[in-house]
Amino acid sequence: MTRAAAAAVLLAALLPAGAWAQRGSVILIRDAETENLLRSIYGPLFGAAGLSRGFVQVTIIRDRSINAFVTTGNRMFINTGLIMQATSAAEIAGVLAHETGHVVGGHIARLPEEIRNAQIRALVAALIGAAAGVATRQGEAVAGGAIAGQSMALRELFSFTRTQENAADLTAVTLLNRLNWPVEGLLQLMERLQGQELMLSDRQDPYLRTHPLTRDRIEFLRGQIERRGGDGALPREIEERFAMVRAKLFGFLEGGVAIQRVYPQTDTSPSARYARAIQTFRSGRIDEAVAELDRLIAATPSSPWLHELKGQFLLEGAGRAREATVAYREAVRLAPSEALVRAGLARALLAVDDPGSLRAAAAEAEAALRLDRSLGMAWNTLGMARGRLGEEGLAALALAEEAALSGDLLTQRQMAARAERLLPPGPAKLRAQDLANAAQIEREERRRQERR
Repeated sequence: MTRAAAAAVLLAALLPAGAWAQRGSVILIRDAETENLLRSIYGPLFGAAGLSRGFVQVTIIRDRSINAFVTTGNRMFINTGLIMQATSAAEIAGVLAHETGHVVGGHIARLPEEIRNAQIRALVAALIGAAAGVATRQGEAVAGGAIAGQSMALRELFSFTRTQENAADLTAVTLLNRLNWPVEGLLQLMERLQGQELMLSDRQDPYLRTHPLTRDRIEFLRGQIERRGGDGALPREIEERFAMVRAKLFGFLEGGVAIQRVYPQTDTSPSARYARAIQTFRSGRIDEAVAELDRLIAATPSSPWLHELKGQFLLEGAGRAREATVAYREAVRLAPSEALVRAGLARALLAVDDPGSLRAAAAEAEAALRLDRSLGMAWNTLGMARGRLGEEGLAALALAEEAALSGDLLTQRQMAARAERLLPPGPAKLRAQDLANAAQIEREERRRQERR
């Protein structure tokens, strides 16, 4: 990834130091461990609200500021800053419960029509289309997903009325009580942010602008805890996993000084060692980083995320593809339903580059895509593996799928046309035709928009 483009990849790694997207663009984060943690929080909340998991699509944005918000189409966005600046998973649970309250209340649908205009539809469409991911040294640029210029407009547009905020708070308390989860986390976050209210708006965390605080809201939450006669608690396991995810984000997204300040050498907790191992990897001391991960794995051998990260370190840092596949296979064994983990194994197998490994890479990429068809890197891996195996039609089709996700209409049309020529009659050929036609229609629509 370069400074001129936003990166989009499956979690193979987070951004290398200094590799920021251009100012004003959005970088979407894909990380199996982080997504799994968030699912363990919002899944029960959605269930308590009577929502199916698939009803709301949750996306992580790389942004240091504290914020989470929902948009049209029942899409929920969570900033990495919210996770990194939270003091506990209970704070995350409180915020997600509040956002679920906005979904349950249908508040987005009631926004004025001028807010739900073409600009917002275009932004959300770009986010949907991005092959979102955490950037690696092999990061793929997102032609349609870099959303420059308009990206942060969301921060300003989705401010709700006091009535809607109060209603979302009430729903949040109801959901948290149903699960016997703490309300204190949401209260603590509000109390911290309350100190920013007198700041100039450009210095405030955007959560204040999208969710204006009032004394009544804070007093309401305090009253709910008192009325309850105490507070609930999150499962200890969720809090432990939160500590590791927070450390991972710090390790990949912050500089060495910040990491050492939050996780000094005197801190020997697993999360601190995790953050420092990632910092060590980023500094190029691969063997030392792998050795620290091995010590963490020895203490917690059932963690798929430690094995996955070891595979990443070996593959990206040392080019030791065969060793990386061993680590990734263990991660897949422990988390077979995690598309990003399977995609990581596919990428490692592709790097081994012998006929047996290429067939296995294609199989793993297909397994990942059955779980999540939005993984651009999995489509890329599949296309590369098919091409090296001499299956040129299927290779072109996979690369057309990748291009469709990233918004690269020219490549989409070219690869789809090539696939259509090479493939025999059947579903794959029909899919190639659909991709070629869709690219042509979209290109014509973009030209019409440009002429206006």
